[in-house]
Amino acid sequence: MNLFKHKPDPFFDLVVHDILRAPGLTGASAGYEAGEWRYDEMANYLFDWLPEFALKYSELEDLNSGTAMYLIRRAAKTVFTTSKYQKRGEFGELLLHALIRDVFASEPAISKIYYKSATNDTVKGFDAVHVVDNGGKLELWLGEVKFYKDIDAAIRDVTAEITAHMSQYYLRNEFILITSKLDPRWQYAETLKSLISSRTSLDKVFARICIPILLTYESTCVASYTEANAQYTAALTKELQEIYEKFAECQLPPVRVHLFLMPLKSKDNLVSILQCKLEGLQR
Repeated sequence: MNLFKHKPDPFFDLVVHDILRAPGLTGASAGYEAGEWRYDEMANYLFDWLPEFALKYSELEDLNSGTAMYLIRRAAKTVFTTSKYQKRGEFGELLLHALIRDVFASEPAISKIYYKSATNDTVKGFDAVHVVDNGGKLELWLGEVKFYKDIDAAIRDVTAEITAHMSQYYLRNEFILITSKLDPRWQYAETLKSLISSRTSLDKVFARICIPILLTYESTCVASYTEANAQYTAALTKELQEIYEKFAECQLPPVRVHLFLMPLKSKDNLVSILQCKLEGLQR
């Protein structure tokens, strides 16, 4: 049984979605309701993804009417319990998880959140480890997130990080960690183990890697409108294109990259709502 066959109903409007350009680009919009940006609705959508984001595959197999509430509470507590939530990045990682799953029908290979040694640990390494079955050929999607207010800072920091993470030494160490965390009950476990084995040349691995990058930012366009009308869509498309051009001008490693851009009205407001809902699930 494929546990990832079913997904929550889509939430975001994809204002821009182009997989043919390099890097690829997806610009998502949360939209408005009754004149307000959809903070609550976006938070609810993200938490629909929480169990598969925070639990390992075999636990998801055991999810049923008798275990659902226990496992959902456990998933919520696994994310984090610290009061310093404004400086944490897990909500950005949850957002990237949702976008890759929704837009590209990926499957999470591991939940790095699950393997934290303490609830308030910051997990190092890639922010998402997913696979995409592309016509029978398995692709490894290694995600990076900058859950920021300022887009220039997000671009600066993520380009430096992905360059470092594409080094031979870093990748080999990450592959060891990923292999040790794969759930043997997951359908792609053995295929992925073979792909990232130390016996497999990194040249072959690089041909099957995609780096999905999620950058959030507080958007002038989003703050200037109260409904997702044609004028808003045109203005946001222009804003996303300008950001994309800045990103594409950066020196990127020779690997396939797909850029997700998520404009926000207020990051602080969104995070506060997410934290409130997370605390409710933890009880």
